[in-house]
Amino acid sequence: MNLKEQVGKKAVEFIKEGMVVGLGTGSTVYYFIHELAKKIKEGLNVELVSTSVQSIELAKSLGLEVKDIEEVSCIDISVDGVDEIDKNFNAIKGGGAALFREKIVADISNHVVWIYDEKKDVEKIGAFDLPVEILPFAYNHTIKKMKDLHLNPKLRHKEGKILVTDNSNYIVDLALGKGFNIEEVKKKLSTIVGVVEDGLFINMCKHCIKGTEQGAIIIENHNYKRK
Repeated sequence: MNLKEQVGKKAVEFIKEGMVVGLGTGSTVYYFIHELAKKIKEGLNVELVSTSVQSIELAKSLGLEVKDIEEVSCIDISVDGVDEIDKNFNAIKGGGAALFREKIVADISNHVVWIYDEKKDVEKIGAFDLPVEILPFAYNHTIKKMKDLHLNPKLRHKEGKILVTDNSNYIVDLALGKGFNIEEVKKKLSTIVGVVEDGLFINMCKHCIKGTEQGAIIIENHNYKRK
């Protein structure tokens, strides 16, 4: 069993009868959704919402019903992956271009669980470029402002075309380097009109499940405080 599959299956242990469950996005969550589908077919009764069209399509291909997020009054738990995470539970997300919806789902979830393999565990975040979702309107002007603030932006493309998110926006990846000043970057981005959301997820999880060669490790964030 690979490490992604290991933590995906482990995360299902957090899912209880009657919960509203937020499905994250990405290659690690893929295994969580598959394992959750097995439990649902065995009789587990839960409601599902999703952070992306990709995860909705996967869930439906497995025979699962996914509700529109406006149809639920709350989300009991959401399970998602990360691209990088440090010891203070600061994470970068958005490699799959779903960061805006992922952050919304995390923000309204009562319990957030992040799942990842040990390679995503870093001393300081920043080796992975920071994704930022921006509006298409005047996007070159938005990118110029990022350049002027020395954020080293690069517009993301896919298959030779500008990548378009599920929200019909664009993604800009910032090459900030390992150990960048998180507060400083957040402050700079807050001054730029046209920025929709950034991929900095700061202290938003209650638990992490890290896949290691010795097995899955559950880590509790003791500094987590629900709003």
